[in-house]
Amino acid sequence: MPRLTLHPSGTSFDLPAGAPLQDHLFAHGVEFPCGGKGRCRGCRVRVVTGQVPVTEDDRRVFPAHELDAGWRLSCRCTAESDLGLELAQWTASILSDDRALELPARTGTGIAIDLGSTTLVAQAIDRSTGAVLGVRTALNPQAQHGADLMTRVDFARNGGADRLRDLIRNELGRLVTEVAAMTSVPVQRITVVGNTVMHHLFCGLDILPLAFHPFEPTDDGLKTFRGSDLGWSSVAGAEVLFLPCLGGFVGSDILAGILATGLHRRDTPAALVDLGTNGEIVVGSAKGMRCASTAAGPAFEGASISCGMRAATGAVAGVEISDGALRATVLGGGAARGVCGSGLVDAVAAGLELGWVRGNGRLADPARGLPLTDVANSGVKLVQKDVRELQLAKGAIAAGISILAAQQGLAVEDLERIHLAGAFGNYINRTAAHRIGLLPFPAERVVPSGNTALLGARLALNADDPGFPEIRALCQHFALKSDPGFEDSYVDQMAFPA
Repeated sequence: MPRLTLHPSGTSFDLPAGAPLQDHLFAHGVEFPCGGKGRCRGCRVRVVTGQVPVTEDDRRVFPAHELDAGWRLSCRCTAESDLGLELAQWTASILSDDRALELPARTGTGIAIDLGSTTLVAQAIDRSTGAVLGVRTALNPQAQHGADLMTRVDFARNGGADRLRDLIRNELGRLVTEVAAMTSVPVQRITVVGNTVMHHLFCGLDILPLAFHPFEPTDDGLKTFRGSDLGWSSVAGAEVLFLPCLGGFVGSDILAGILATGLHRRDTPAALVDLGTNGEIVVGSAKGMRCASTAAGPAFEGASISCGMRAATGAVAGVEISDGALRATVLGGGAARGVCGSGLVDAVAAGLELGWVRGNGRLADPARGLPLTDVANSGVKLVQKDVRELQLAKGAIAAGISILAAQQGLAVEDLERIHLAGAFGNYINRTAAHRIGLLPFPAERVVPSGNTALLGARLALNADDPGFPEIRALCQHFALKSDPGFEDSYVDQMAFPA
């Protein structure tokens, strides 16, 4: 049985002969942005001891000197003999939120779960006070089969649906068991929120409607289980509720965000924006709301960027101008390994100020790129393709906000508050986001609102009707591509402001 040793951690474990490394390395910090299809460099590792043959995919993504140094795509490796692999360890900061909430009076304990496509959070809640009794976080293990949702949809369609369902149910079951042990009262209710793809994969629903135009699910309502149905023996009798979606790719995480921000109770118009691979947007007030999702692409999460990575140890998370050059802030304080979404936005905003990036997105010096660190500190830089990826992402979001506002009979300027949901929204530099045209609002109107999905899931623990028919009736799903002006608006919004 081959033994695998990971450097620099020194972790060692045995694997069955011929076992794909992809099945075992995700938990140790290796990312698989393209789902293990050999299309990117995200899963790269360096062979320190042992032999791993060079594949055609390796030759396509690595220059000769990197192949000679031992770099390989781990998604193309199997354990045939003892191996020593070098991989950069990371720790990811997962956004939880333990602020106090006022809940309708109930007794007992509940668990609120934010099932994100990248991260998972479970909180045990005292239903009588709203207090957080315990929290556990983890990475979504489905990410080993693709960082973005459509890669996972494709994997599910090709025979992997049960695998994805079991991965997420088992991991959430582990978190539930751990937080339930932090309470002295049995768990009565568990609420789960997530995007539409997560809803379907967790619940074991047919994913096919989400794979093709018009991407409308046929079964996106409230789903009810018992813990025993899911194999969660520690909470076997608890009611498990996966909250309903709002339409298309707008899931129950956005429904929860509306609950958390009180958007459905506002007298004046506002917006909720969740910046991610599928950017979700809600615009409106108590008088009515429209919601939409837009395929922003994975740039905000670093997956489509040449040196991109998650917001984890070694990521450039912030960039500022210092003496006519760029100065990077690296998570963890060590050498830079790559750049995450917030660093990408900062870098391009700074590049615009210095004239290194033009308004049309062209780099002034394509050969040099946009250096974020010097060669001694790993030489992380953006190339022309990276700037284009950001333009595509920010154009989709800005166009979506504009069109939804127009559908509500509003101008963008009429929106009095813009709630930014999720980790990226919580850490993004609002001035930089305004500079590149991602959020065309005065900074004081933009409010980082934390993990609104988790907060809404907590509020749902004591709801009389967790199907929230009043919100679903108030919020109309709108397909942005059905608007005749969407393509023109999208193209216009890709340019950077002067």
